[in-house]
Amino acid sequence: MHVTPGREAFTLGMIVAPRVEPEYAKHNIMRLVATLAWRLPGESAAELDPRLLPLLEAIAANGSLAAAVAVCKLSYRAGWGLLRDFARELGAPLVTLERGRGASLAPAGTRLLAAHRAAARRLQRLRPALTIELGAEPRGRRKPVRLDVAASHDLALAALRESLPSAAGVTLDLRFVGSLDALQQFAEGRVDLAGFHVPLGRHAPGEPAPFRRLLKTRRDRLIRFVAREQGFMLPHGNPARVHAFGDLVRKRLRFVNRQRGSGTRLLIDRLLAEEGVDAAALSGYGREEFTHAAVAATVASGAADAGFGLRAAAVEQGLAFVPRTRERYYLALHARALATPAVARLMEALEGPLLARIVGRLPGYRSDRPGTVVEVDELDD
Repeated sequence: MHVTPGREAFTLGMIVAPRVEPEYAKHNIMRLVATLAWRLPGESAAELDPRLLPLLEAIAANGSLAAAVAVCKLSYRAGWGLLRDFARELGAPLVTLERGRGASLAPAGTRLLAAHRAAARRLQRLRPALTIELGAEPRGRRKPVRLDVAASHDLALAALRESLPSAAGVTLDLRFVGSLDALQQFAEGRVDLAGFHVPLGRHAPGEPAPFRRLLKTRRDRLIRFVAREQGFMLPHGNPARVHAFGDLVRKRLRFVNRQRGSGTRLLIDRLLAEEGVDAAALSGYGREEFTHAAVAATVASGAADAGFGLRAAAVEQGLAFVPRTRERYYLALHARALATPAVARLMEALEGPLLARIVGRLPGYRSDRPGTVVEVDELDD
């Protein structure tokens, strides 16, 4: 991509980068996977730093450079230097920084990020055809299969997606959205699986109802995945001694919320109602993030005093954690899909050591009879 005052030109470079995966390496197979890169025009032009686009994504999501560098695991100085150097190189600023108002994408940054997202979507559709395997074909290796998944954000599911292609020969085309959005896409037939979560133990009256409305008892089934812990994410040591939403209101602390339609947002609203706390009185209730990691990064950066989400995300950022509830994460699918090769391979992975290893690395997670198929009516239990 090249930006000069008053003129723009985009150059998209397609790079085939070799990566040897365990299943292929032991059979002397080299797998080449197509990836995207942006570069300046010219034969000797360098590619854009691979850290730049993830940093722009994080700034767009968090509205803060401090929160963005925490998400990207960069120092503030490195993030600032990256933006400064490419503003000079490209001839236009990518980000606007305002004292007291955080960070936002400048027009050039917005266009670059939009173009990258569009190109990434195209490549995702083309990637199976562009993937090349060199070497001898391993005996008995199963033909790769795919599942289209919309799911509420979950750290174990994200880790499973990375391991499944080599471990089980199944690829999850996974998009993280809110629980209700995931189930809506499933109900409309746009995805094979939908991931969502409900609290364990004591339920508020009618709590599973929003999920049940999008499922059909005869048509659908649920696969148990994991149990996990949610609660308050707070600065190290919990200096404000927060244990309830009422504490946030009384002490005038800044909160960072999850987006509407997410299972965690529904949980937050239920807890507010149980405590008798008016959402309008909670500073930051309208400030939304789309993942547990983004909420934790916002608190870790000092842009908020408290958030609510997974223990594992809080631990990753070195935050204090005050538990409030345990919950069960399900994968919804059509009953007839249980007989397909893709789902059969997924079930094998859920019941085997792969998921157990992933869960063992995530604080606040535990196995929950993963791979067990239950009826939709179980949501009422």
